Amino acid sequence: MVDLESAADTLRSGGLVAFPTETVYGLGADATDEAAVRKIFALKGRPADHPVIVHLASAAALGDWAENVPDVAYALAEAFWPGPLTLILKRRAWVPGVVTGGQATVGLRVPAHPVALALLGRFGGGVAAPSANRFGRVSPTTAAHVHTEFGDAVPVLDGGACGVGLESTILDLSGGLPRVLRPGAVSAAQLGAVLGEMMGEGTGEALSKPELEQDAPRVPGSLASHYAPHTPTFLLSSAVGVSGARDAVLARRPQAAEAARWLSLPDDPDAFGRGLYAALRDLDASEHARILVETLPETPAWSAVRDRLGRAATWQLEPESGSPVLERGVPEPKVVPVRAGPEKLEETR
Repeated sequence: MVDLESAADTLRSGGLVAFPTETVYGLGADATDEAAVRKIFALKGRPADHPVIVHLASAAALGDWAENVPDVAYALAEAFWPGPLTLILKRRAWVPGVVTGGQATVGLRVPAHPVALALLGRFGGGVAAPSANRFGRVSPTTAAHVHTEFGDAVPVLDGGACGVGLESTILDLSGGLPRVLRPGAVSAAQLGAVLGEMMGEGTGEALSKPELEQDAPRVPGSLASHYAPHTPTFLLSSAVGVSGARDAVLARRPQAAEAARWLSLPDDPDAFGRGLYAALRDLDASEHARILVETLPETPAWSAVRDRLGRAATWQLEPESGSPVLERGVPEPKVVPVRAGPEKLEETR
């Protein structure tokens, strides 16, 4: 672990520091130092064209990083910063291409964690920081998770468990209509309330329409496979009749079927999201044959959690009556791919 002043000094000297935010722990570097930011990519195994979010101490720095900042960006910052909202804006010409993935846009946010804000204040500049984990794997929500990923290779500021537990909402303001490119704790309805006042009624309703994602900037967390445990992970409507003695189950109810492990998270989207990554890491470390996750309600309140689980899961299982039985006594399910691509998860985070 490291103290604030040492962490700020490490950033100034071109080093990496892991630090807490309200969403997940970030792996940070001086966002103006191209060589330092490249160290993030090397340590994570992150593709070079995958942009990273720049964390700021306050909205006053927006104009330093983005050009032609629209009034609505400042209104959203006033409403939701510090907080779990990232704004995609047209970048200033000087912003390093390694930060933006070579794009003409940059992602900016002010985190709501007191330790993150203290670090940003002492450092005195923008900090580029994706999640502090190997690319493609489950995001960390405690300092211990970061240490599991990187050992002593990275100093860690310990700020306790993250209060939100899921990555920030990403809102694109770089083009025409605003569009949500990654759901998070700030909902489309909340954004729409602010946007509707400034841009007209109905703006909020268009925020998450799939057709608006065409030609959208690349953003973190948008790949088909993300947040993934090493253990094959499956979504299913019910673990009853499917789970077996070597399986782990994650659900919103007490144990209702055979399983080696059964973890229950609250039947509340905020609380479930807060505990999701810690639960997946716990089950992944236990070396079960499969992780079975019971599907979530198809309501807007659960959209961020459903997004993360959809990218973490390998397959979706749909049990069928009268189906054959596997060798270990588990009914053979109908298997439906959650996404296109290979049957095994790759390191694509």
